[in-house]
Amino acid sequence: GEGGMGVVYKARDTHLDRFVAIKVLPPEKVADPERKRRFVQEAKAASALNHPNIITIHDIDSVDGVEFIAMEYVDGKTLDEMISRKGIRLNEALKHSVEIADALAKAHAAGIIHRDLKPGNVMVTAEGRVKVLDFGLAKLTETAPFGEDEPTRTMKPATDEGTVVGTLAYMSPEQAEGRPADARSDIFSFGVVLYEMVAGRRAFARGSSAETMAAILKEEPPEIEDSGKAIPQGLRRILDHCLEKVPNHRFRDAQDLA
Repeated sequence: GEGGMGVVYKARDTHLDRFVAIKVLPPEKVADPERKRRFVQEAKAASALNHPNIITIHDIDSVDGVEFIAMEYVDGKTLDEMISRKGIRLNEALKHSVEIADALAKAHAAGIIHRDLKPGNVMVTAEGRVKVLDFGLAKLTETAPFGEDEPTRTMKPATDEGTVVGTLAYMSPEQAEGRPADARSDIFSFGVVLYEMVAGRRAFARGSSAETMAAILKEEPPEIEDSGKAIPQGLRRILDHCLEKVPNHRFRDAQDLA
C-alpha cells in the first residue's frame, strides 16, 4: 500500500517466522526532514501504546539512510473497503465504534492525539477486531499535572497555527481552520467516521475542497433518516454530541464517549 507518509510492504520476520508490515519512506522523500521527523514520531507515539485495538509497533530502524517501521501485520480490511452505500450493519458499526473509542481513550490518556482518524486508518481483522493505524500526524501534548494553585495553563498548540493537517473530509472545524487541535478534535473525526459507517455516505464531503471545508465549519450532516434508514435516538444523540462545531460542546473525552 502507499499513502502520504510512506509505502507499506508485507514482509516476513525471519527471526520469529511471522508476517509483518514494513513501512518505509519513499527514497524521494528521505531528504525531507519534516517527513522524516513525522515518520519517527509516528513510530514512537504508536509504540508507546499497548492496546488490543491499536496497531503494534515492533521496531524502528534505518538502513542506508532509509527509515522504516516494522509493525504488526493485520489480516483484514479497512473500514473504507467495508462501508457500502448502505453502510455497515448497525450492530457491527456500534461494536467497531466502541473499540475505536477505547483505542482513542488509551491514546489520549497517554497524551497522544491521532489527528487523522478516518476509515482508511481503521482496519478490521478477520476475527472482527478493530485496529487503529497510522499515528503519522499524532502530536504529544503536555501532560504536566494540573494543581489547584494553577487556575490557568498555557498549552503549546498541538499544531502550528495556520497549518492544516489531516484528511479534509474527516477534519474537525478547528483543524480545518488551522487552529490548535486536541483530543476533542479526534472525537469530531470519530463522529464523522461513525456517521459514514451508519449512513453509507460521508457527512461533509462536497464537490470541492472549499465546499467541504465550508460544510465542516457551518453545516450539519444530512439526516440519516432521509435515506430511509432508521437509527436509535440514543445513537442520534451521540452523533450530534460528537459533531458539535464548538469543541467544548462535545464529549469531554473518549472514555465518556466509549
